[in-house]
Amino acid sequence: MCCTPLRDGAIDAGRADAMAPLLAALADPVRLRMVSMLIAAPGGSSCGCDLEEPLGLSQPTISHHLKVLREAGLVEGERRGRWVHYRVVPERLGELAEALTPASALR
Repeated sequence: MCCTPLRDGAIDAGRADAMAPLLAALADPVRLRMVSMLIAAPGGSSCGCDLEEPLGLSQPTISHHLKVLREAGLVEGERRGRWVHYRVVPERLGELAEALTPASALR
């Protein structure tokens, strides 16, 4: 055979099925910005209400996007008084990064 088969080192169908909801959640520009903002937030977390002004979105819209990210396992929330503070789940982002990093880059 003259060439390396494309399947070598590629993710399998099961892993692709598991990753698709994560990538779908991040595929929205607002949610991608939210994740970036949460990563950059002091202490690594932020109140959902602090995302409204920089994103120019209403509280219900922010809540919807955070729900999608939560359901995908990309963020988690902690209630502090009447507010919920969100943080990125680094392990979930790490799973995506690992799966999409070429094997040659890991050597």
